[in-house]
Amino acid sequence: MSELPISPERLSELTEVISGWLDNQLSSKTLVQSVEHNQNESRWYVRISGEDKDNSMVLFTLGQRTLHFETYFMPSPEENRQDVFQYLLRKNSKLYGVSFGVGSEEAVYLSGQINSEVISSGTLDWVLGTIYKAIEECFKPALRLGFASRFKNNHSD
Repeated sequence: MSELPISPERLSELTEVISGWLDNQLSSKTLVQSVEHNQNESRWYVRISGEDKDNSMVLFTLGQRTLHFETYFMPSPEENRQDVFQYLLRKNSKLYGVSFGVGSEEAVYLSGQINSEVISSGTLDWVLGTIYKAIEECFKPALRLGFASRFKNNHSD
């Protein structure tokens, strides 16, 4: 990664690349449901659809050196906390470019970042696909561990 921040011109170009890619995703009716752009913060709020988790909000934040992305994965587990965190930590070793972490309220997030210099439509496709795959693969098992008694109660109905 470069030690120097990117120029304002290059930052503007990258903003256009990201916005254009998101517009294309939205008009192509891919998994992107909606996009909001906060220009002051260089942040995009991207709602994506899923199967196991109906939808997720992914935040893309363009900085001077990196594009950071994160999504809320699930609330703090009510039970089996150690099992949930162990499951997600084991999954981290199989993920590339994203990882699970715990936020300030003990909620679980999925986040990562790439160097600003490599931003392109292809890398953005990869980022969103990686996030989508991690959510689809891990959401139900983590939820069933962290809220096991709720799932047991639902099966008896």
